[in-house]
Amino acid sequence: MPLTGADALLFDLGRVVIDIDFTRAFARWAAHARCEPRLIEQRFAERFRQDTSYRRHETGDIDIAEYFAGLRATFEIDISDEQLLDGWNAIFVGEMPGISDLLARAARQVPLYAFTNTNREHERVWSRRFTGVLGNFKEIFVSCTIGLRKPDAAAYDHVVKAIGVPAERIVFFDDVIENVDGARARGLQAVHVRSSADVADALAALSI
Repeated sequence: MPLTGADALLFDLGRVVIDIDFTRAFARWAAHARCEPRLIEQRFAERFRQDTSYRRHETGDIDIAEYFAGLRATFEIDISDEQLLDGWNAIFVGEMPGISDLLARAARQVPLYAFTNTNREHERVWSRRFTGVLGNFKEIFVSCTIGLRKPDAAAYDHVVKAIGVPAERIVFFDDVIENVDGARARGLQAVHVRSSADVADALAALSI
């Protein structure tokens, strides 16, 4: 669907602005548990899904201790909360290639916002580690703070109202197709991001 212009741009963070890699968590947990990382990866693939506890953690309904108790059972590893947190916070790789320059250029022409599904522990890490690139955003909407997460309709409605721009004049960027579809269902324009090139192409189409 062609983009038709924008009064605001809205970006997901993970795999759009900040590169993340959960295999880094698996490696840390395996080291603590003294087992092979492939065993944890296999259990992740077989059993772990973005289930109720995952969603509740990202909307702030359960704390990290309760969430980690579920993870410990899922992965069948006997490691402490501190060791789980060490792996949990190891997923951040760095900025997505080229995204900083793209955002800085775009921010000179149109206000930028971010909307991320995340938890308080991860927020503490990325909010400190990536201050430079995150400084391009006028506001960052965080699921565990607003109590709403993508792709729920109420989450997009909340963010659109807070931005104060009609939904059809907001272009949303996300790497998860379900989130892209959810945004479009609420009237936003949306771009499925597979690399920073998709962001660059969209900005060029918008003459930004």
